Amino acid sequence: MIDAFQLAFMQRAMIASVLIGALASYFGVFVVQRRLSFLGVGLSHAAFGGVALGLLLQVDPMWVALPFTVVVALGINVVTQRGDIAGDTAIGIFFAVAIALGVVFLALTPRYTSDAFAYLFGSILAVQTSDVWLVAIVAATTLLLLPMWGRWAYASFDRDLAQAGRVPVQRDDLLLSVLLAVTIVASVKIAGIILIAAFLVIPAATARLLASRFRTMTAVSVGIGSLTAAIGLVLSYVLDVPSGATIVLVQAMLFFGAFIANR
Repeated sequence: MIDAFQLAFMQRAMIASVLIGALASYFGVFVVQRRLSFLGVGLSHAAFGGVALGLLLQVDPMWVALPFTVVVALGINVVTQRGDIAGDTAIGIFFAVAIALGVVFLALTPRYTSDAFAYLFGSILAVQTSDVWLVAIVAATTLLLLPMWGRWAYASFDRDLAQAGRVPVQRDDLLLSVLLAVTIVASVKIAGIILIAAFLVIPAATARLLASRFRTMTAVSVGIGSLTAAIGLVLSYVLDVPSGATIVLVQAMLFFGAFIANR
């Protein structure tokens, strides 16, 4: 098993997995607290449209999915903030459009099956050096924006009071949505499009069962996300199964353990 970590692809996958686990779990506490789990699903499936377009254009799908998903995230926010459309309705509309575009793009793409499978379900073999750099850049940006945690937390608990206190809630929401979109795209190779939403929700939900304060919940969520990502990746290598599914199952086991203990 130790010999496996002498392989370059395994080293890349482990670095990316731990960083992704931490990032997704950090942003996941805001998703869970604001009851926006459907947003994670919507943005992950928006990434599917971008990946499919990249496969069609025969360029790196990650760099096409990134602006594609960011545009969808911004579109959801604009429609929600400036119209009479509820958030879940806007997410559902963009979700459906992105999926429909992805299906059309894939239908026009010759010999896409194996590549699409890796993006849909995650594969440690698919992680390249450029993917690790993308995740590292997102992690560094998140560290620089740690002072934003207080404002995001404030708006998560009482949006109206935050606005009354002159917190730029709408602008902060746009920034949070963009960072969510970028994190989701950066997670595609490890988690897979279908399962990345679980990376946002399950560690944060587990932390909510274990912590009584939001600050503690954030720290516990990040720890759980990082640890389960590392354990799940190792198990996926040993069992020769998709990495994303294995990590999610490890996260789910921890969640149900915490749920039983909490009762």
